[in-house]
Amino acid sequence: MILEFNLNGNKYIKDTDPSKRLVDFLRDDMGLTGTKESCGEGECGACTVIVDRKAVSSCLVLTGQINHKSVLTVEGLADPDGSLSPLQKAFIKHGAVQCGYCTPGMLMSATALLYENHTPTEEDVRIALAGNLCRCGDYSAIVDAVLDVAGSAKKAGK
Repeated sequence: MILEFNLNGNKYIKDTDPSKRLVDFLRDDMGLTGTKESCGEGECGACTVIVDRKAVSSCLVLTGQINHKSVLTVEGLADPDGSLSPLQKAFIKHGAVQCGYCTPGMLMSATALLYENHTPTEEDVRIALAGNLCRCGDYSAIVDAVLDVAGSAKKAGK
């Protein structure tokens, strides 16, 4: 199947198997290994990417489903010059990276939340991240990082 899609701000036309899982397509065919697979069942959030501004588990999405859509992976969060996004900087500032395996999925879920809600409460953040598991166990730094970015948006009048 010939797919036309936008990936991290770039337009692609690719001939690929539409029944291939999106996580495999991103990692194997597109070379974007920031998206991690853990459970393969949509339960852990490690493979979270954003499709048309909504967080999805890429292990549950077939590549054919991204036809004529926009996909954002963790690699697409940084600016083209390589400078980190405010959310990535906040994760570092608050020590929200721990072992790092869950970090890409957490960043993507938090980004999707901030697309919809520029001024989330702590409860909003915790609900948005509920589908992302962190084996290291301390979600408070992650929540603090998201709220820090949201607080910056409030101060900037967004």
